[in-house]
Formats: sequence, C-alpha cells, structure tokens
Amino acid sequence: MFEGFDPVVLARLQFAFTVSFHIIFPAFSIGLASYLAVLEGLFLATGKAVYMDVFRYWVKIFAVVFGMGVVSGIVMSYQFGTNWSVFSDKTGPVLGPLMAYEVLSAFFLEAGFLGIMLFGQKKVGLVLHFLATAIVALGTFFSAFWILSVNSWMHTPAGYGINEVGQFIPLDWWAIVFNPSFPYRLVHMVLAAYLTTAFIVGAVGAFHLLRNRHNGQARIMFSMALWMATVVAPLQIVAGDMHGVNTLEHQPAKIAAMEGHFETNTEGPMPLTLFGIPNMAEGRTDYAVEVPYLGSLILTHSLDGQVKGLKDFPREDWPNATIVFWTFRLMVGIGFAMLGIGVWSLVKRVRGTLYESPWLKRAMIAMGPMGFVAVLAGWITTEIGRQPFTVYGLLRTAESHSPIAAAAVGTSLLAFIVVYFLLFGAGTFYILRLMSREPTPFEEHRPPHHPIRSAGITPAPALKLSGLPDPAE
Repeated sequence: MFEGFDPVVLARLQFAFTVSFHIIFPAFSIGLASYLAVLEGLFLATGKAVYMDVFRYWVKIFAVVFGMGVVSGIVMSYQFGTNWSVFSDKTGPVLGPLMAYEVLSAFFLEAGFLGIMLFGQKKVGLVLHFLATAIVALGTFFSAFWILSVNSWMHTPAGYGINEVGQFIPLDWWAIVFNPSFPYRLVHMVLAAYLTTAFIVGAVGAFHLLRNRHNGQARIMFSMALWMATVVAPLQIVAGDMHGVNTLEHQPAKIAAMEGHFETNTEGPMPLTLFGIPNMAEGRTDYAVEVPYLGSLILTHSLDGQVKGLKDFPREDWPNATIVFWTFRLMVGIGFAMLGIGVWSLVKRVRGTLYESPWLKRAMIAMGPMGFVAVLAGWITTEIGRQPFTVYGLLRTAESHSPIAAAAVGTSLLAFIVVYFLLFGAGTFYILRLMSREPTPFEEHRPPHHPIRSAGITPAPALKLSGLPDPAE
C-alpha cells in the first residue's frame, strides 16, 4: 500500500499529525491553570462568590483538557524510539536529562496537586486549596520551560561536544538549558497560551451573554478575557519582534523563507512582502505585494539593513518557503486581529458599554478558536523553518530516521489518524458540551456545611484601596 513512499516523509507526517493534536492541549492548560489560580485568588481577596462560580465552571474543563494533553504527549515520546531512533541515540545525552527534568519538576507538581485542586476543597480548606491550584499552574509553566528548552536547543544548539561515536554530549548545562533562542521562545509560547485561553474564555462568556446579557458569571469571563487581550496582545507583538531578530541572527535561512526573500538586498533596503507566492523552483516570489524599506526596518531596526536571501545558502539547506511564508502570515494576522479586539473592547469599556455591543460579542465568538490556529501556524513555521535539520546545522532529518520500512510507518500513521479523531473528537465534543452549559451562581448549589460558607469571608478592601480595577468592572 505504501510502496514507493519515502519513510522519512511518512515519519515526519506522523510526528506532525500527533504534535498538532498535542500542542493545542498544553497551550490551553497552561493558560487555564493560571486563570483558575487568579480566579481563586480574587475570590479570597474580595469574597465575591461569582469568582468561585467561574472557577468551578472552568475547573471541570481543565481536568478534561489536562488529561487529553497527557495522553497525546505520551504517544509522541514513543515515536522518538520507533521512528527517530538515530536522533534519540545521537541527542540522548543532552536531551534525555532535560526531558527527565520536565517529568520530575513539572509533571510531579501537576499530578501531585491536581487531585487536591479538583477534589480537595472540602478537605484542606480555602487557603491550602488555593496554594494547590497555584502549584498546578506553576507545574504547567515548568513543563513549558523544559519542553521549550529541549526544542530551542534543537534550533540553536549550545554547550555541547561530540564524542567518538558521533553523540552530542553535555559540556555546559547552563548553556544547554538557556541556549540563545530559549528565552524568546519561552516568552512567546507562554504569552500565546495566555492569549489562546483568554479568547476561549471570552468566547464562552460572549456566547452566554448573547443568550442572557445579565449573567454575572459570563460577564466575569468576558471582561477578564478582554483585559488579557488588551494587555497581552501588544506584549506578544513585541515579544514576536524580539524573537524574529534573534532568529535572524541564528537561523537566517528561516527568516529568508518566512519573508519569501530569495535575493540579498545588496544595493538598497529590503522591502516587506505582504503577500505573494514563493516559487521555490525559480527562486523568486511571484505576484509580490511589497512595502518599501519596511522589511529592513522590522528585521534589522534600520532603514538600510541588509538581510540575506535564500540564494546565499546551499540549495539543499533551504526550508520550504511556500509553507512557512503563509503560516507565518497567518500567525501574525491573527495576532493583530487579537490586538484589534483588545483595543475595541478598551474603547467600549471606557465608554461604559462593554456588555452592550452584540457585534463585539460575536467577534469574540468568531475569534475564540483562533488562538489555537495561531499556535499551530507558529509551530509549523518554527519546525518547517528548521528543515532540513533536526539539530540545526548539525544533524539532518534524513540522517535521524530509524531503519524502518515505509509500510510500517504508513500503517501506524493511518491507525493514529483513526484513533485520534475518534478519541480526541469525543473529548473535544464533551468539552464543547461543558462550555455550552450556562454558568450558574455558586450559592444555588453550595451545601450549608461547605467550608466557604463557614469561613465567613467578607469582601476585602485591599483591591479598592490599592487603586486597582476590579476585573469584573
């Protein structure tokens, strides 16, 4: 059935398929865990039960998302041994300990305190339960820290040596962990997770406000999500610019592919190509729509900065410009759309009409899943832009593959497609069902003996005295 297929291509497709399913769940759980910690902290600080209403609404969804992320991640780890054994052998001395640190520091925190977060509120009390929630959020951050350190090292390897059998060995762990691109990737990914979560939460809030504009819990979701969009979207654009400058320094061929830039601008400033069709065969971008000077200004922060074109690199080292050109623009376009939603909501908030505009709510619903699309587009840009290497400039993808037949890889790929769509399709359907349920006041289903009632919490004046706005306002 798979005779004539390249097993390396099939293995890449299999890994791309599984990682595309996996990445959306950690991106959601990282942001959602932090959101839950903020909600519970606000409840303790203000005594407003509405924050606990929203917490209880989203904690059920978090449990499902977290579980699906764990399951999809386990599958990926096995592929390193089955399809990419040469890569595992050569990079294992460096990347193996980093993956172990992720399990020891991140997963143990998440798994150890997740049960308390989900089921322990009546057992441990409010303050300890809040600490458990905060530790779970911290665990998700540590997970992102180690995984992005591993991935970043593959893009910008540092602190390594090569032994007599061709393995990468650690020489400087600080240089390995904090490799040149890691800080930029970490900030960019964590902010992306927060924005992704914010727009999902805001979309759910907007959906319920369109059905009942007086729903207090939906108002909290809608307002807090739009605060996040207003504050974080511009920060993400700045972080993305810094990441781009770093990539230009360490992976200039990737930048050239992202920009559809084939010829080095030796006699003038580089324009910014807004749209076009990169033609890999001819070495040019057809039907290019360009803005003069802007390419040099964005990438080099000067009007006449020189940027290498793809033709300055060996043809066999070119990434696929046709793909990364468009995935990069998709990611950036969604980022600016998020910024636009944030600015729009700020204007409405200042005018006191945040909850009155049905078009803002509809726009928020339409933008709800766009965070996931942006994350996937950014991930595709990053990983295809690294090709044809698994360890940039040092180990080629074609040299990293296991000696396995195309039929075996193709059959397992088909099995993954069937199982993933059935399993994760059902999980996603259940999550959407949970989101479709209208959030209800906590007082209506809280038993009299619940520790929150007996705690006698009253609204704390600290937030008002500090001059900070209430997120619900």
